[in-house]
Amino acid sequence: MIRVLNVYTISAFVALGGVLFGFDISSISGVVNTDQYKNFYGNPLGTRQGLITSAMAAGSLIGALSSSVLGDLLSRKVTIQIGTVIWCIGAALQSASNGVGMLIAGRAVAGICIGLTSALVPIYQSEIAPRKIRGRVVSFQHLAITCGMTIQYFIEYGCSFIESTASFRIPWAIQAIPAIILCIGLFWFPRSPRWLASKDRWDEALAVLAFLRTTKHDINDPLVLAEYREIEDQIRFEREISSNSLHELFSKKMRPRVLLALAIQMLGQLSGANMLNYYIVYIFQSAGVPSPNLAASFQYIIKVVMTMPAVLWVDKWGRRPILLVGAVIMGFWFFVIGGLFMRYGQSNPVLNQPYTWVIISQPAVSRSIQACCYLATATFSASWGPVSWIYPPEVVPLRIRSISVSLALATNWITNYALGFGVPPLLRSIRWRLFYLFGSFNLAAAVLVWFTAPETKLRTLEEMDEIFEHERSVWKSFLSWRESNNLDKLAHDIEMGTLRITRVKS
Repeated sequence: MIRVLNVYTISAFVALGGVLFGFDISSISGVVNTDQYKNFYGNPLGTRQGLITSAMAAGSLIGALSSSVLGDLLSRKVTIQIGTVIWCIGAALQSASNGVGMLIAGRAVAGICIGLTSALVPIYQSEIAPRKIRGRVVSFQHLAITCGMTIQYFIEYGCSFIESTASFRIPWAIQAIPAIILCIGLFWFPRSPRWLASKDRWDEALAVLAFLRTTKHDINDPLVLAEYREIEDQIRFEREISSNSLHELFSKKMRPRVLLALAIQMLGQLSGANMLNYYIVYIFQSAGVPSPNLAASFQYIIKVVMTMPAVLWVDKWGRRPILLVGAVIMGFWFFVIGGLFMRYGQSNPVLNQPYTWVIISQPAVSRSIQACCYLATATFSASWGPVSWIYPPEVVPLRIRSISVSLALATNWITNYALGFGVPPLLRSIRWRLFYLFGSFNLAAAVLVWFTAPETKLRTLEEMDEIFEHERSVWKSFLSWRESNNLDKLAHDIEMGTLRITRVKS
């Protein structure tokens, strides 16, 4: 009998790395509309606020690109611990900041940790989990992110009633607490068995598998030995082909899988969910929603609640249908929001505001936009939110997993940076059209998943080569069938004398 208690416990604990990510997102959205923040930092608007918000993503890009080297060299576990130390330094800089420059520096430093942990936590979780619960285990990452966002937002909401800079300094300092807990706690948890095997530490790998899979840590358990041999065969096969990881990353065989992982991460950002994470207060103010700070708090509760169905049933429903349905429904909500702003909005008569398009004295429209924002958030949390973390570590083999996931997360952070930096000025310039843009991105995501993303549920990590080879053969058969049909039709037309040749005059 597989012992899942250890896997759940370890995966839930290491998901504290996701809590840090959530803390960082809400660390801005929870204070951006407070008088204390505006007065101390000179009421940053547009590009200036975009630089503050996107600084985290810039640091995360560095962390994500470093994660593959450090994760393979030092192990996933140790690199996550290094990230938590960097996070504490960033939290200290933010809470002690004396101006915009120091705040940006602190967010960039903290972002390095987010880049490391966001890449390596899902890898670590996927490598310790049995295939039947791998999706559920890795989705803990998104659940932790949403919990972190919710906790930090309510901390900042409570501190907003403090009439001094302590209203934002206290929440920013509190961010260090989960990092310290994670760093210390990881000393009692094992390294990834697949990482140990890749370093020829076979006895340790077998012992860790026994610890994760059996109640009595029995290294002779048949299931443990079967998984151990599967890992052993895969690693030896990878060494026999003597492939250079960088060369193989962009080889004809691996390129579609790597590009798919990159696209899933990028489109998760372009879904519009992170725009709501960072700037929902601006959107609610623009829509005329009363008490926008309090209204925004419900978004984070919805995130936590709606992540639970994916955590419980992602291994039953499958990755592919969740991504497809989620993209279409999210696109619908953003088109509705854009349409309501276009139809009932007008230019903002008040200058020096973060938005230039407002809805005035239309309570039904305001409530409709508020509801659609909540529904878009709920849809993302039950679909692309968790699955975009599950898919990239699954679809590539161990020999290039770290570098592939680091590139996927780098794509995530480049897109995140562009959104964090670009959304404030775009809200002031293209206004309601911004929502149509995100709606279109979601429809594009649905098309991409339909044509390129195979189902990976209930398959071991070592079986992914077989899945993608089958996918390629299906497409080859389809294309061959189309070509054969076209040739048959051409021959029939020639035989019947119905072939028409159009002559183009020069």
